[in-house]
Amino acid sequence: MKKTFAALAALALCGAASAQSSVTLFGVVDVAVSNVSNKAERVYTLADLVNPSLLPDSIKVGRTELRNSGLSSSRLGFRGVEDLGGGLTAGFWLESPLTNDDGGGLSAFSRRSTVSLAGSFGELRFGRDSTPGKLVDDAFDPFGATGIGGNLIATAYSHSRLSNTAQYFLPKGLGGVYGNVMYAFHERTEFEPLASNQRDSKAGRYFGGRIGFANGPLDVAMSYGQLDGASVSTDTINITTDRTTKNKILNAGVTYDFGVVKLFGMYSQNRQERSTLLADYNNGFLAIDPKTKVQGYLLGVTVPVGAGLIRASYAHVKYDDNTVGTLANLWNPIEDRKANKFALGYQHNLSKRTALYATVARVSNKNGAALTVGGPALTSAQLAYGGANYRMKNSTGYEFGLRHSF
Repeated sequence: MKKTFAALAALALCGAASAQSSVTLFGVVDVAVSNVSNKAERVYTLADLVNPSLLPDSIKVGRTELRNSGLSSSRLGFRGVEDLGGGLTAGFWLESPLTNDDGGGLSAFSRRSTVSLAGSFGELRFGRDSTPGKLVDDAFDPFGATGIGGNLIATAYSHSRLSNTAQYFLPKGLGGVYGNVMYAFHERTEFEPLASNQRDSKAGRYFGGRIGFANGPLDVAMSYGQLDGASVSTDTINITTDRTTKNKILNAGVTYDFGVVKLFGMYSQNRQERSTLLADYNNGFLAIDPKTKVQGYLLGVTVPVGAGLIRASYAHVKYDDNTVGTLANLWNPIEDRKANKFALGYQHNLSKRTALYATVARVSNKNGAALTVGGPALTSAQLAYGGANYRMKNSTGYEFGLRHSF
């Protein structure tokens, strides 16, 4: 009898211990048939007027394929949490991209790889994770910055995920206020006292934060961060120095859910500050000012229709390169690059975890912008086809697929 009670007590203790911790396997498998066509138009010069050629006015490249991540990014992950008592918990999150269309992926936990400690004070999180700016991009885009309908602003410059980060998240229960701050270590080796190509560079370092307010139908947030990159310069005695380029990223978004329709709005800006002037001597000395920026906005809407959801968005991006041209550009002034994107999609929910979807999107480029909805890119050799000069004009695509989450 004593042995029986001892066994029951041991089982009870094991059950209590297992109840205090848990590990969950989760993921998304998303597959779609996708077609993308990217088109470039010929840019005529004075030489073409003097010596005309029979080269085509436009060229294009396209492809139809079976791809993944049209509605939600395919992934496979593991997450766990342990109750440490006193309201304190420890957790981990390991999430890998999955290319289920060809059975690949799972090369690393590059989507997220974190360990955390949480309590009434909030959450401390360490490892690889999304930046505060990406969290805003995802939340205030009707397409969640995914698939061919995803945010044009996010494709204009990348600041999605970073490694070697330390974060702090505000606790819940602050009357709708939420937010986080992040710091990413650049982990660059410094060599003293001799000059080296890494001596004064902080490439890879990031610091930034996000603050928001969500209450009822309203959700509004903004983020700011600085991501340091490297730019190489050579002085008059041919010493190459790796200087720092500062990418100062600001974005803000708002949604309001009326029930019958949900409205989206977002503004984003990436200001680049370089330590030196950039110049392209191969193209007649086209100089770019040390301070440039990319900015854009997005307007969107979602409309629930029975078991389905209609999505639509319009986005605009403008590049302010502060470019100084050459004498050859006097007859054809350099104008700021611009691009617009329109996307329309429908999602039909077969259940809470399974959905069918279809999306169409089109990007229109002006003045040398080269943004696309994805698919195959026109190479520099193709853009110089036959010795002529072509530049991106538009990009059109569609996809329809099936998504299942677990």
